[in-house]
Amino acid sequence: MPARVFFADMRAKQKENLLDKVEKLFRQAGMAKLIAPRDLVAFKIHFGERGNTGYIRPQFIRRLVDRVKELGGKPFLTDANTLYVGSRSNAVDHLQTAIENGFAYAVVGAPLVIADGLTGKDYINVPVNLKHFKEVKIGSALVHADALLVVSHFKCHELTGFGGALKNIGMGSGARSGKQMMHSDVLPDVNPEKCEGCARCTRWCPAGAITLSGKTNKAVIDHEKCIGCGECTVTCPVEAIDINWKTEPEAIQEKIVEYAAGVLQNKKGKAGFINFVTNISPECDCVSWTDAPIVRDIGILASLDPVALDQACADLVNGEKILPGSRLEGREVQDVFRALWPRAAWERQLTYGEEIGLGTREYELIKI
Repeated sequence: MPARVFFADMRAKQKENLLDKVEKLFRQAGMAKLIAPRDLVAFKIHFGERGNTGYIRPQFIRRLVDRVKELGGKPFLTDANTLYVGSRSNAVDHLQTAIENGFAYAVVGAPLVIADGLTGKDYINVPVNLKHFKEVKIGSALVHADALLVVSHFKCHELTGFGGALKNIGMGSGARSGKQMMHSDVLPDVNPEKCEGCARCTRWCPAGAITLSGKTNKAVIDHEKCIGCGECTVTCPVEAIDINWKTEPEAIQEKIVEYAAGVLQNKKGKAGFINFVTNISPECDCVSWTDAPIVRDIGILASLDPVALDQACADLVNGEKILPGSRLEGREVQDVFRALWPRAAWERQLTYGEEIGLGTREYELIKI
């Protein structure tokens, strides 16, 4: 059977503003039924990189937080630290950036918890036994939460064509070393010119694959033992073990979906998804800028099925005309995501999500 996806357009009036519409989506999509009294409710969102302005406005999150509190839930806002070195790669900088971008308690009415802790080491290995991973490294706060509301900014993305609910919970919930595993199919190497011989990587390597050379006092990785977990890349304080971004477009999408499966594994009947199809920028909110939107603001969608939700959002975006002044200005395109990022076969995240049972690509769009 097709999944139900609820849609609210961007029209507003005196007695019904967009905040009211978000609340109506929450209720009509059945999300109130996900919350039980005393539930610890994780709001998985993206706080936006410093300098980015495309992320979801905190006022929308506040309206949803208030509804969860009315139901007796205990909401908190969360995201996991980034792999790249930016303004969100550790919990201190991450929280500072979130507050600067408007997600302070006084605004959103809920505390902020970085899912994988201070430096990305606070994670739980969740068994999934899928194509790429036997287990995935999920930020512990997301595993321990009783219920999950995934609120995503739907936009284009340089690696996956678009980023929606699946990417938000897949890549966004993985610990830093888990993100390395999603991003790379290549084992790491040590740059001896940068290595200071501090041995921190040797302590964190779970496979015992790293030793210090007796001659140079530099770290050396034994690729016969290395399991590619990424712990060393995110542990080295001087970035002597380079983050490797080499992977195939379809592989990274499948890996992201497997991480999404890990997040949702213990959330059956306790997870809901809302996508804001607004400010549809060419790149992810992880960059420190927001380029002009490619198409007009379309609306806000909600569903209990993340695959159907992302499929509906992609279809709506591809049904729009290109905006003047955008990166695709003057072009007639049928596939916005491929026009921007030709190598990103964006459908794979949806087909693979359907294959492993996360949802269905068939949907019924219900306008509220």
